Amino acid sequence: MLNILVIIPAYNEAANIVPVVRRLQSTCPGYDFVVVNDGSHDETARLCRENGFPLLDLPVNLGLSGAVGTGMKYAFEHGYDAAIQFDADGQHRPEYLPQLADKLREGYDIVGGSRYLEKPKPITPRMLGSRLITLAILLTTGQKLTDPTSGQRIYSRRIIHEFATQINHPPEPDTVSYLIRKGAKAAEIQVDMNERTAGTSYLNSFNSIGYMLRMGFSIMVVQRFRGGSLPPVQPHAQHTDDKEQTS
Repeated sequence: MLNILVIIPAYNEAANIVPVVRRLQSTCPGYDFVVVNDGSHDETARLCRENGFPLLDLPVNLGLSGAVGTGMKYAFEHGYDAAIQFDADGQHRPEYLPQLADKLREGYDIVGGSRYLEKPKPITPRMLGSRLITLAILLTTGQKLTDPTSGQRIYSRRIIHEFATQINHPPEPDTVSYLIRKGAKAAEIQVDMNERTAGTSYLNSFNSIGYMLRMGFSIMVVQRFRGGSLPPVQPHAQHTDDKEQTS
């Protein structure tokens, strides 16, 4: 049986964090989780402490890459076999987490939750950018990912090792593309996602254009110059029972 850690990066998510975690706890009561407070300026950290949520409290804002990387280091050091990236804004649905884990058990290293695996993408400027990334990954790896920008992903132990020990592994489509080129096996499952109910997303219409262009350029050009290889597949690690809250 896989020992799974759900990593919840949170930046100024005071309006969402408690209901998001409570829903995760009620839907997947057997899953360990940790909230990584990414230097929030609101009450995110205080609410986590008051509710007894396992917390990694970063003193400054490191961005999504730093927050997820911190969670991956925690997962690696505590011997987890798999880690799930799960948004704190309420968009990701916890009922899909067991399906992600089941797919990973089939021998994959990365399994993403796709909104479009069985459903067509809407024709919008943002979705056209997503198709560009899908095409770039297909051309460079031979792998078709229908929803490459989805942040709901589960990673195997050897991918946890990569994120925990390498500094150039942001949890973005270009890193997924790079890991596939280096031998990672990737797959998707069909999911639905909620609309954000509070707060604002970094990827507004203007930022989305720049993000899609950067990802496309990185996949097609930058990642080709990166070396290295993945560590061998490791047996299931011995999970520690250390539940102590870190703050």
